[in-house]
Amino acid sequence: MYRDINVAKVGKTLRRLNLRIEERFPKSGLHKVCEELIVVFAETEPNLQNIAKTNYWLRGTVAFIVTSVLLMIFYGLTLFDFNFGKIKFIELVQFAESAVNDVILIGLAIFFLVSLETRIKRSKAISSLNELRAIAHIVDMHQLTKDPTEIGKKNPRTASSPKRVLSAFELQRYLDYCSEMLSIVGKIAALYAQHLPDAAVIASVNEIESLTTGISRKAWQKIMILQQSN
Repeated sequence: MYRDINVAKVGKTLRRLNLRIEERFPKSGLHKVCEELIVVFAETEPNLQNIAKTNYWLRGTVAFIVTSVLLMIFYGLTLFDFNFGKIKFIELVQFAESAVNDVILIGLAIFFLVSLETRIKRSKAISSLNELRAIAHIVDMHQLTKDPTEIGKKNPRTASSPKRVLSAFELQRYLDYCSEMLSIVGKIAALYAQHLPDAAVIASVNEIESLTTGISRKAWQKIMILQQSN
C-alpha cells in the first residue's frame, strides 16, 4: 500500500497547496507557477498510462522484421556449399572475419529494433522531466530575491531594487510554499521512474531530486534566519 507513489494523492496535495497559495498570496507569481504545475501534472497521468501501455503494433512490426531477417539469413546459408576440404586457410580466415562482422552488424540492428519501444518511451519521459526541471528553476527565481535580512530595515534603495512588501510571517509562508512545491515537483518526477525504471530516466529523476533538494535547502536557510531574528 505504501510501496508506490499514489498519483491521486500527489494531485490532491498539489491542488491543496495551490489553494493555500491563492488564499495567502492571490495573483502572485508563485500562484501562477503552481497553477502551471497543476497543468503539467494533469498531463502526467495520461503520459504515465502511455508509458506503461504495451505498444503491440510496434512489437509486432519489430518481431516481423527480425523474423524475416533471420529467415533470410538461414535461407542464404543453405545456398552455400561448405566444402572445407577445398577452402584455403587464408580464404577461411577472410570468410570468418566477414561472418563475424556481419553477425555484429545484424546483432546491433536487432538490438536497435528490439529496444525501439523503450527508447520512444524514454524520450517522452525525459521530455516531461525537462518541463519539471524548468518549473523547479522558476520556483528558485521566485524565492531568489526574498531576503530575510531586509525585514524591518529601511536601507537605501535603487530604481532596480526588488519590492520587499512581505512581513516576516508572510515571507516565511512564501518560502515554505516554495519548498513544498519543489518537493511535489520531485514526487511527480519520481512517478516517471516508478513507471519506467530505465537507467536514463532514473538518472534524470535523481538530478531533479538533487536540484529541488538544493533549492529547498536555500529556502529553509532563509526560514531559519527569519526564526532566529524573531
